[in-house]
Amino acid sequence: MPVTIPQLIQWKKQGRKIAALTAYDYAIARILDEAGVDLILVGDSLGMVVLGYETTVPVTLEEMLHHAKAVKRAVKNALVVVDLPFLTYQVNPEQAIQSAGRVLKETGAQAVKLEGVDSVASIKKLVSVGIPVLGHIGLTPQSIHQLGGYRQQGKTLEEAERLMQEALDIQAAGAFAIVLEHIPTDLATKISEKLTVPTIGIGAGHGCDGQVLVINDVLGLSDWQPPFAKVYVNLQASITKAVKNYCTDVRNQEFPTQ
Repeated sequence: MPVTIPQLIQWKKQGRKIAALTAYDYAIARILDEAGVDLILVGDSLGMVVLGYETTVPVTLEEMLHHAKAVKRAVKNALVVVDLPFLTYQVNPEQAIQSAGRVLKETGAQAVKLEGVDSVASIKKLVSVGIPVLGHIGLTPQSIHQLGGYRQQGKTLEEAERLMQEALDIQAAGAFAIVLEHIPTDLATKISEKLTVPTIGIGAGHGCDGQVLVINDVLGLSDWQPPFAKVYVNLQASITKAVKNYCTDVRNQEFPTQ
């Protein structure tokens, strides 16, 4: 059965954890969906792990639409959420409606994700016209130059209090859930306990209502692994071995066979 937003909120009340992963293409999205992932995020992380950019900042809305269409074609059950990339929603709420509207209309995804507390006005506007929004606080990659690197956020009392208030403000704006990225476990747990909507952690410990990771990190395909990621299989090594064997067979005229 397809996963719905009310179901995610009900799972929080029941204590049932939410399993989320990113996907960027049809083949991987189909596998994730069939394996039982609850939420699939078409993240702007595709800029780094698929397109080779150094950060998520250069990613365009057209690139997000292209990959989200492929993902949604594969998914039958998981809730599909698409990142709005940098400067496609920050200018004003009307810009956010235009960008998010294209995502839902052109890809068939059920929701969009916006980073930071500065997006509160846009979240309110989007929700008011029927577009579900997933919030995102803590380490927000679109602000990486301002943050000065991929460092843990919320380590001081002042930062922790700020993040708690940001979470409450985003919830009040109407977000159905909030991603907590790379913040201390105790802070993430406190935020999760305070909110009525689910929290989805990435590098935020076990106290969140769900977890999300970049699929390339899970499969061992990334050039660099964040400290909080877990590699479940090393596909990079498997693929390298397979390709080397293929090259050897071709050069030795062992493939194709007679």
